[in-house]
Amino acid sequence: MRIIISGGGTGGHIYPAVTIAKAIQSLVKDSEILFVGTENGMEADIVPKEGFRFEGISGRGFERRLSFDTVRTMFTTVKGLGQSFSVIRRFRPDIVIGTGGYVCGPVLLAACLLGIPAMIQEQNVIPGVTNKILARFVKKVAVGYPEAARHFGKQGDKIVVTGNPVRPDILSASREEGLKELGLVEDKLTLLVAGGSRGARAINKAMVEVYRLLAGREDIQVLHATGQNEYNNMVGYLEEAGIDIQKAGNIIIIPYLYNMPLALAAADLAVFRAGAIGLAELTVRGIPAVLIPYPYAAANHQEFNAKVLESHGAAIVISDAELTGEKLAGVIDRMVNDRIKLKKMSEFSRKMGQPDAAQVIARLAAKLAVSI
Repeated sequence: MRIIISGGGTGGHIYPAVTIAKAIQSLVKDSEILFVGTENGMEADIVPKEGFRFEGISGRGFERRLSFDTVRTMFTTVKGLGQSFSVIRRFRPDIVIGTGGYVCGPVLLAACLLGIPAMIQEQNVIPGVTNKILARFVKKVAVGYPEAARHFGKQGDKIVVTGNPVRPDILSASREEGLKELGLVEDKLTLLVAGGSRGARAINKAMVEVYRLLAGREDIQVLHATGQNEYNNMVGYLEEAGIDIQKAGNIIIIPYLYNMPLALAAADLAVFRAGAIGLAELTVRGIPAVLIPYPYAAANHQEFNAKVLESHGAAIVISDAELTGEKLAGVIDRMVNDRIKLKKMSEFSRKMGQPDAAQVIARLAAKLAVSI
């Protein structure tokens, strides 16, 4: 089976694509996979390192206002469409899969016009503009949340609720290994704080009040990834507040988490943004969370993602606009001091998790491929 997978722009589109590709390889032993992304996007670096063949095409995201850049983007998109026809005719795929990002537009549209089965995988509750348009042409739409279905309008018969794919090492990492690798202690509740790869200044600032509350507690430990660009700022915030984390003995602050699977395996509670894949990873591990959605995400989709977890009892949501140190500290204080409620939240979170999502999507793709 020959498969083209397209997705790019952000890790939230690229890593699900890689996970799906590996699930297809496990399911179909003689599969041949080609990734198509933008020439200068993150995917051009990440995908080859994952061991997959990659081809780049021209692509730019549309602005939400009319400008000279909009006109230039239209020309770039037309060029990308022509390149997509060329790639598809040369590779002759049995199916084309898109995981989001503007690069998917020309690739999947070309596939549909050439009569090749295509499907998209939408991670968020609020679908991206590209995927909403493509839904009219593809055979199937695999969604991460049931709540996403209504946003595809009349394409409801194409919707399959699969959940969002998570990396196998998220599932296989053990708590014991995570605690040992990260320098954490077995008999303490572990709070994991991460605002994304670049960090989140608002979360970092708010955490100062949390450290006033938790510093030195013998039953709780904190692992906080500040983001590379925010680490020095965080150190400064703590110095200004007179908090000595070395003396506290239960706080670890680092710029970046290079092994998130082990960190999640060790965590009992998390403070996170609300990207779809991060939430999928939290739920497959059954980790209760305080979610602070990134306010500038397209169509405010992170807030909608977070609200779904909150409605299922798996998380508490604080909007970025309402976030203060006092509010965050109060929420965390109530959670860590009510272990019965925290356990129930963990159970609700785990019920939402769909650890076999990648395999379900792989089987769906294989079925579509053999239907031609």
